[in-house]
Amino acid sequence: MGKVTKKQKEARAKVDANKAYSIEEASALVKEVTTTNFDASVDLAVRLNVDPRKANQMVRGVVTLPHGTGKDVKVLALVTPDKEAEAKEAGADFVGLDEYLDKIKSGWTDVDVIITMPSVMGKLGPLGRVLGPRGLMPNPKTGTVTMDVAKAVSDVKAGKIDFKVDKTGIVHAAIGKSSFSADKIVGNAQELLSTLVKLKPQTSKGIYIKSVYISSTMSPSIEIESKGLAG
Repeated sequence: MGKVTKKQKEARAKVDANKAYSIEEASALVKEVTTTNFDASVDLAVRLNVDPRKANQMVRGVVTLPHGTGKDVKVLALVTPDKEAEAKEAGADFVGLDEYLDKIKSGWTDVDVIITMPSVMGKLGPLGRVLGPRGLMPNPKTGTVTMDVAKAVSDVKAGKIDFKVDKTGIVHAAIGKSSFSADKIVGNAQELLSTLVKLKPQTSKGIYIKSVYISSTMSPSIEIESKGLAG
């Protein structure tokens, strides 16, 4: 483990590890304890009372953050020629089909999101071993396999993210940057949390949201009061 710097020690001293903060307090505090000299990513970690091994307790979805992610998302649109102009107009960074499939086969994955059409999914099947582990395989459930390519591209560019509970029952999501105002961080966090509440599986018994923590790159984690978020 690396040496803790003076700035990091000062940041840790500002966070009461025994306290759960309001979402407003935590969003202001995470900005205060960010010590990086770059625009750090702000992340939310939400522990859910679900068993992801059971299909009926797998929590997965998409959310459009009202204030965006603060990240310039690189989008690849794998589309047939008749959809190329629409994808480019919507802001896709890379547009095409066979030439990009060949590039991916050769190991190129320099994109954040891939959007495609139902008719093209058959060609992507063999690339599952490359795209799957990187979270790049398009999926109809997240809106990345669609005939409305323009809407899918513009939604992603505007701040739409997809999330999935991991095997330990935690949803991790980037909800902004440390340069965001505290109000914008609050708005994005609330949007993600309310979406998670709507996705509560009927088979989840007891307290659904067990804990919520916010942090930025290399900052200490700050617990957010989770009582009242969901039963």
